Amino acid sequence: MNWLKKGILLFVLLTIASIGIHSWISNEEETLEKDKLNKTNEYEKENYVSVQEYTGEGFTLRNANPKTGEIAEANREKLEKAVKDFFLEDYKTAVKVHNIVSAMDGVSVFVESIGEPHFYAFAIVPVDVKNEVVKTDSVWSQEGQVESAIRSGLYVMAYEEEFAKLDEFLEGIEAEYPIVGMNIEVAAKTHGNGYHTPYYFSKATFDPMYEEYSRNSEITREDLRTFLEDNGFQPFGMARVSIRFYMEESNSKPDENIYDEIYSKLEKIQGIPKGHYTLILNDNYIDRTSAIGEKENTIDKTSPNRIEKK
Repeated sequence: MNWLKKGILLFVLLTIASIGIHSWISNEEETLEKDKLNKTNEYEKENYVSVQEYTGEGFTLRNANPKTGEIAEANREKLEKAVKDFFLEDYKTAVKVHNIVSAMDGVSVFVESIGEPHFYAFAIVPVDVKNEVVKTDSVWSQEGQVESAIRSGLYVMAYEEEFAKLDEFLEGIEAEYPIVGMNIEVAAKTHGNGYHTPYYFSKATFDPMYEEYSRNSEITREDLRTFLEDNGFQPFGMARVSIRFYMEESNSKPDENIYDEIYSKLEKIQGIPKGHYTLILNDNYIDRTSAIGEKENTIDKTSPNRIEKK
């Protein structure tokens, strides 16, 4: 009997200890979760701004050295000339500079093309921090980045009427629902990845398009469209349009009913550019450091199944 009592007592003690351990673990996990939430809330308070107010201020690149930006700004006139010359010589395109952003060993210079094709891009200028020298003779771009941006603008240029209809459609959507687009200054100062409007950006993966432009930068939109149609360009498989909206009110979460109605209208509309479409609806806030509005509550029912316009 004594052994039985001791066994029961040991079982009770082990059970109590187990409950205590589980309780401690639970409390510890809860504390960690609260700390994580507090850090998230602090970050959001510091960096999330209303999309209507955001025009690109505060945008930063990962592992950036602020000193490179300071040196570049002190030599801005010479730097801008070097970047403009780089685009003219390498891409036969005149550009204007919108933003200079510190990077690790240099600066990223965000530009907008002048005239057609219209696009946003960026170039990289090395900076010697130790000697405070901007290496304007060593301007470069990431492999394929500018070419991709130019193809984006050429796609829109060749299908001007279809994109005009898309613009009209999306402007009507914004007027009908409590949603807004993004200030175009954000694209000019932070994106650098092709053709943008407040509502969307486009991509095209047809290399001969860029090669033809390289041979003849004065090509007209009519001749460009003829070239594309005669040389195997298939927008459905080679082009996409990414549409992004934000809720108009600062305290509004992305509304699924609104999203579904826009999705349905986008599926039905005819006469807009052919290709794959994505549709994204964010809340009202955008991260000023990354210029990104997508968060956990973002609605995107087109990933990976995009809307197809054949």
